[in-house]
Amino acid sequence: MKREIQVFLTAVMFFTKIPCPKWVDHSPEFLNESARYFSLMGIIVGSVGAGVFWGFNLIFPQPIAILLSMLATIWLTGAFHEDGLADMFDGFGGGWTKEKILSIMKDSRIGTFGVAGLAGILALKFVSLNELPSAAIPFLLIAGHAVSRFLATTLIMTHDYVRGEPSKAKPVAKKMSPFSITVSAVFGLLPLLLVPHYWIWLSLIPMVAVLVYLGYFFNKWIGGHTGDCSGATQQLTEVTFYLSAVVIWTFI
Repeated sequence: MKREIQVFLTAVMFFTKIPCPKWVDHSPEFLNESARYFSLMGIIVGSVGAGVFWGFNLIFPQPIAILLSMLATIWLTGAFHEDGLADMFDGFGGGWTKEKILSIMKDSRIGTFGVAGLAGILALKFVSLNELPSAAIPFLLIAGHAVSRFLATTLIMTHDYVRGEPSKAKPVAKKMSPFSITVSAVFGLLPLLLVPHYWIWLSLIPMVAVLVYLGYFFNKWIGGHTGDCSGATQQLTEVTFYLSAVVIWTFI
């Protein structure tokens, strides 16, 4: 039990800014095992975002509450996945060889592709959420953060990790056991049951389609995935979830 607690706290330490006990270290072994809790981190982060949205929506118009909720989740994660998204856009936008792409993604500076891509995705996330009913948004935030993290972790099982050294000290889990992927799937998919629209499960179809395409794209250009690729996958599948929710609420 103590070991499992340490595995869980490793996930908390690496993927949120929530304080952890000093005895939780940066063990690569525990990081790999903690991958099974990535989806649970999504539930935690999404719940914070949902709480912020609910509280501020009592005071401010919905757009302001959504923006404050987004800022809260970005702060809670230290913009971890957003940084990966920007690096991915920079790397694949500015590099034409595997070596150049990896070199650009490792650079801590952000370029034009990264700024444009990140701004576009955040704007799309904001606009999509604003098109949804207020009562459903808290549940959609929790589900969106959880299921997108589960899908991002599947890259660990399906693709090779192509960088031997860490990028900008970013932690990266490089392998997952069948048990870990099962646990991640449970935490990732259960929040969909909270969403007040049964057809929300249809959102998995475009999300998986985006995941499969990104996996193909990453494999074609660099022969696998990096931590930045996983972060970008999380962000892109999350916004796909909200876009799918808009379609479901509008037409079903």
